[in-house]
Amino acid sequence: MSSTARPPATATGADGERAEAAMAPAGDAGHAAVAPRAAGAAARTITPGGIRVHAGRGQVDVDWDAAPGAAGYLVHRADGDGPYRVVDHRGGDLLAVPGPPYADTTVEPGRTVRYAVRPVYDPDRPDEAPLGRQSAPVAARDDGDAVVDVAVDVARAAGPVHRPWRDMIGSEHLSLLLGTDRVGGEPMGAGLAAALSRVHRELGVRRVRAHGILGDDLGVYREDDGRPVHDFTGVDAVLDALAPTGLRPVLELSFVPRALARDPSRVVTAAGVSSPPKDWDRWARLVGDLIRHLRARVGDAELRRWAVEVWNEPDLECFWTGTREEYLRMYDVTARAAREACPGLPVGGPATAATKWIEPFLDHVDASGAPLDFLSTHVYGSPPLDLRPALERHGRGGTPLLWTEWGPSPTHFAPVNDSALSATFLATGMRAAAGRVDALACWVASDHFEELGRPPALLHGGFGLLSVGNLAKPRFWALWMLEQLGAAELPAQLTGDGADTLVRAWPSIDPETGRVAVVVWNGTLDQGVLGRPEQRRRLERTVRIRLGGLGRGAYLLRHRRVDDETSNLAATARRLGVDGWPTEEQWRALRAADTLADASPPVTVTPDDGRLTLSSTLPMPSLSLLELTPR
Repeated sequence: MSSTARPPATATGADGERAEAAMAPAGDAGHAAVAPRAAGAAARTITPGGIRVHAGRGQVDVDWDAAPGAAGYLVHRADGDGPYRVVDHRGGDLLAVPGPPYADTTVEPGRTVRYAVRPVYDPDRPDEAPLGRQSAPVAARDDGDAVVDVAVDVARAAGPVHRPWRDMIGSEHLSLLLGTDRVGGEPMGAGLAAALSRVHRELGVRRVRAHGILGDDLGVYREDDGRPVHDFTGVDAVLDALAPTGLRPVLELSFVPRALARDPSRVVTAAGVSSPPKDWDRWARLVGDLIRHLRARVGDAELRRWAVEVWNEPDLECFWTGTREEYLRMYDVTARAAREACPGLPVGGPATAATKWIEPFLDHVDASGAPLDFLSTHVYGSPPLDLRPALERHGRGGTPLLWTEWGPSPTHFAPVNDSALSATFLATGMRAAAGRVDALACWVASDHFEELGRPPALLHGGFGLLSVGNLAKPRFWALWMLEQLGAAELPAQLTGDGADTLVRAWPSIDPETGRVAVVVWNGTLDQGVLGRPEQRRRLERTVRIRLGGLGRGAYLLRHRRVDDETSNLAATARRLGVDGWPTEEQWRALRAADTLADASPPVTVTPDDGRLTLSSTLPMPSLSLLELTPR
């Protein structure tokens, strides 16, 4: 997890719901060695073949032709005749995006700019590919007819809705479930459990990443006269506390207990040590004994629905003080010990920050033959890159991709975490991930979090989808809206100023009932708009949703909304005068308001020859859920 703010991205740096059977292990034999570097080098001679720009009101839309094999792209801008620099949307992590199109909302109105795009094949080496062709100059605008039309054919389903948020959610150390200290008036353990129950119940989430499960806070390892002693009493207590939430764990096997560490001074809070183990055989026996213990506790069939992730962000010194080569040894030793203890238990890694070490990791497991059933990594501030080409270069096409941490910011106490902009960020990321990512795990479920210090107030920029007190923040409502989508996706064609760059839509239908649900939103990756109210006004859009192919008869139309003032915990708390922690009266009012608000009263509508047009103004940022239910 991101327990510290990561180094800022530099101007030149890169910075479906699938069946659980998709997690089945690939086998211990590994894959035959391939030549990924040679394949990658050939691919890296390819640059985007064309670039197109269009100036809208408050943004410049940039589109380009894809470069085969690329994981993502860095959008570069030159002001006037100046040098090209990466457009920084202030996500604090990666600046690369998975693909076109892109809305640059950082450019000042009236400024003439040019664009070029650099493909990224390896996030560790973002500058190795040349820039693509340069665009024609374009002048940024602050005026124009800011209208987007969304055409939806209700009679033509395009396949099942893929829901990458359902597989997994992130959490603080699950040992916190046992905590009795009170924060904001409630016990931390009970508050975390309530949040985990709510994301399972209302968002359909199935699993939770068990961060730091081998830490000293659970007392799994000690030595008695130099002899190892394994004690899984604490792990059992955590699992007993987790079971009522309905979530299964994904076991993040970290950190090294102090008594087993090569350098016990490298402590990661109470969770253990970031040092490699002093004895690799003893580490392997600890891992194996844990898995055998869990196998006896829950049985093979249940345990195989869990998973093992090896370590957390080993590319960051705060979490791993060994070398990369030592982490790769850690992966091999841990993955093999887990697999030997329970054949069929899915194992994966490298769980790196900012999509690092992917190619070296795949090179290594190709050579070592260590089991790899899923590839996991993290990113913040941008949608997840496309790592399928990397897997294909290594002969591992179809390997599940688990982004086990993801969110708007890698920084705790960041204002964006409590904002409506973070809600549109989640919708954009989930839409981009649908169909190509098996899990996109939001970090984290609850503001009950202490790795960087306990929450000082109700609204403090915490990582949680839910506040202390289990109140929904805008990001929670974004996923709640997406969870209301029907079983089948509907095709949509967007046209107009900001179509598919600012304004996006995800339409769906329940084939059995005929209920149509459309989530539409207006958002940007540019977190700088939080401090630029005039720019937010320029980016407001009128959206007309034109539905065709509707059935005969009347429908009940319901329109619910999230924006700066609606369904927004921060705005509600401000109106109530909350300062720090709420009073008892304010808690009651906040809980009464903890609902997704209607933008207008529900109304009965009747299509004209199967056609219906719904119009709405979408502020920047905002999301709307529109539902048409046959009466």
